[in-house]
Amino acid sequence: MRVDIITDTFAPDINGVAMTLGRLSDGLINSGHRVSIICSGDRKTKGTSIGAIALPGYKEVRIGLPGPFKLRKRWIKKRPDVIYVATESPLGISAVSVANGLGIPVTTGFHTNFHQYMEQYKLKSLQPAAMSYLRHIHSRASATMAPSMEVIKMLENEGIQHAHLLGRGVDTDLFHPNHRDDDLRAEWGAAANAPVFILVGRIAAEKNIPLAIRAFVAIREKMPEARFVIAGDGPLRAALEKQYPWIHFAGMRRDEDLARHYASADVFLFPSETETFGNVVLEAMASGLVTVAYDYAAAAQHIQQGFNGIKAGKGNEQEWLAQALRAADIEALADMRETARDSILDLSWDHIINRFEGILADSARLRQPMLDAQGKKLKPKKYECRTVFLSDIHLGTPESKAEEVICFLKHVSCKKLVLNGDIIDGWALKRGTKWQTIHSRVIRTILKKMEKENTEVIYLRGNHDDILERFLPLAFGSIRLEKEHIHTTAQNKRYLVIHGDGFDSVATNHRWLAMLGAFGYDTLLSLNRVYNKWRSFMGKEHYSVSKAIKGKVKSAVSFIDKYEVQLQKLAHQRYCEGIICGHIHTPADKRVDDIHYLNSGDWVESLTAIIEHHDGTLEMISYGDFMQRVAQSIFAERAAAAAVC
Repeated sequence: MRVDIITDTFAPDINGVAMTLGRLSDGLINSGHRVSIICSGDRKTKGTSIGAIALPGYKEVRIGLPGPFKLRKRWIKKRPDVIYVATESPLGISAVSVANGLGIPVTTGFHTNFHQYMEQYKLKSLQPAAMSYLRHIHSRASATMAPSMEVIKMLENEGIQHAHLLGRGVDTDLFHPNHRDDDLRAEWGAAANAPVFILVGRIAAEKNIPLAIRAFVAIREKMPEARFVIAGDGPLRAALEKQYPWIHFAGMRRDEDLARHYASADVFLFPSETETFGNVVLEAMASGLVTVAYDYAAAAQHIQQGFNGIKAGKGNEQEWLAQALRAADIEALADMRETARDSILDLSWDHIINRFEGILADSARLRQPMLDAQGKKLKPKKYECRTVFLSDIHLGTPESKAEEVICFLKHVSCKKLVLNGDIIDGWALKRGTKWQTIHSRVIRTILKKMEKENTEVIYLRGNHDDILERFLPLAFGSIRLEKEHIHTTAQNKRYLVIHGDGFDSVATNHRWLAMLGAFGYDTLLSLNRVYNKWRSFMGKEHYSVSKAIKGKVKSAVSFIDKYEVQLQKLAHQRYCEGIICGHIHTPADKRVDDIHYLNSGDWVESLTAIIEHHDGTLEMISYGDFMQRVAQSIFAERAAAAAVC
């Protein structure tokens, strides 16, 4: 991919955003992508520089000026596959506007709680306006990446529903207790057993520095031998340095020098309440320090109270001060320093980079239009096949992957579309679940295929949409509603297409029990969604509890086996060579004795479909694999269009 990153801060700046962007861009480059940095100010980076002004009274922070003409000229000449807007300055919003106008996919990052800074600078009344400004930017992106679930929830509450978790990693080789330097401690005037407290970050109002100073003062009164270090720079430094000459202000530190400062201290104080994450927390933990922080952002995710660090309730200053005093007993907390490092050893940047790459790739391949030589929009060719079989979409439930269904249908062209039951979940709607606009869009997409592509649609009723039973059979226009369907392939083979709930004794004979089971399944999916958010935060793969149950519980395995055998017998009775079903949400493509058994799976968990190619072969395909084929086709067409231009 060709990726342009738009930002107001980048190396050699020293801050969390610049460090994170450096890691992400290097990771993309190492994976073979072409990355350009478009940064405000006179930057010595590969890419483009655009004008900026320093924030009044805070020269370290630049505000990128709008650059629409420069960006448009650049992107018409050298069009990126996707852009990532990391900062929400006028430069950032101009980049979003230009990219939207050119049809270039836009992703954004929520790195800084600027709207919360208003209170620190006595401008609390402007917070709603600041949030409105941020909402305006991020709502125009296809994906917004945030570092914590706390931020994602905040964005969702503000109406930004496309937020994705993109955590943070730490270089545990660079930040290591082995970098402890006795000579440096001697410069600080610290005796061998004297505790050293360190604070690392911008010396600015939003970092809540006065609270750390209060802790320093209280600790110094009880332990005169304690020493205090602040590594960083900012608008408050000169005044604080003059007022507190006994605090060592180390200034800006980077790389090995910064790692040496961390490791030579004993306790890391982090009083900020405005972070979206707080990379310094991970750096301190990797360096083997006891961290004192508020219970939110990085600390909420990675610190277990009393085990690998110390936390106080967010906003509770007295509790935070008490915990800082507790940390002065460094001998009692020696074990905590070891567990602090051990607990974050698996936070590799590789996983974060892979996730970043995946989100960018999804936006690039699904939303980017192509232009012909005259600059007109080209529509990519659809994936052509003879027949598509879908089942168990369960529209009307929050777990239905309706957006993926729409994307799949928009990128496929077929003569016949077979909807094999449980497309609409009437049971869930009776229970009071909310029908969403995106679910209506699925129906409109199907109707549009009938109207504009002349696609024949066969709708087979399932058990969740069994209200259709009273109308069967029914035909109007290009759509037919049936209970079962005989499909003849291009190879002249007969396949019985049926939802399959008739061979589930519970669904057939004990409807109340089946509905109870459906409610339990929906509840399990809801819990599974929460569980997978935690797994994502921990850097682990998606895990399906229901699939695990189906694969490991003997009764579930036995039920599936019996289900397949019963359907195989039905295929014989209908003089068919194969059977295509759904219902049990277990995709399959195999032989059951002499019958070709296919189960189209579902669009709740597996996201699978069955495709009949023009030569008559049937293939089980997942949404991810299908969209990868589409992406390859789009990139090939784009390359051909570029060659013509």
